[in-house]
Amino acid sequence: MAMNFTVHIPFVEMLGFELISCDAGRAEIALNLREELTNSRNMAHGGVSMTLLDVAMAHAARSPNQPGQAETFGVVTIEMKTTFMRPGVGRLLGRGHLVHRTASMAFCEGSIVDAGGAIVAQASATFKFVRALPAGSKRHRPLDTSE
Repeated sequence: MAMNFTVHIPFVEMLGFELISCDAGRAEIALNLREELTNSRNMAHGGVSMTLLDVAMAHAARSPNQPGQAETFGVVTIEMKTTFMRPGVGRLLGRGHLVHRTASMAFCEGSIVDAGGAIVAQASATFKFVRALPAGSKRHRPLDTSE
């Protein structure tokens, strides 16, 4: 059963991502692959796969420490490394896991599995915590770059 994303991200909505779970340093996001999201070989485009990993890990990074707590911050991706292992086809599930959190950064790992549970891709990423936008906000708030 899909949950509602707490932040309006037009690109994620256009891709059709479904938030399955997000709590205690873990997140799962599903995607039913459509033709317009594939490459010339009719498999998930690498950019779609990387976006699924990025969003799953970012949600894990900003997930509440305690069940039921709302997050009070957002995250921006600082760096990300991705390894592609097999073609992504059909329904894909992106999983993000918080490995370590500091006061200003989060270090995460993620994977994509296909409907049969085979690993399609893996990634690791670093995120920086930033002020959260109000839920449902469509307006960009400039960051203080002096941080």
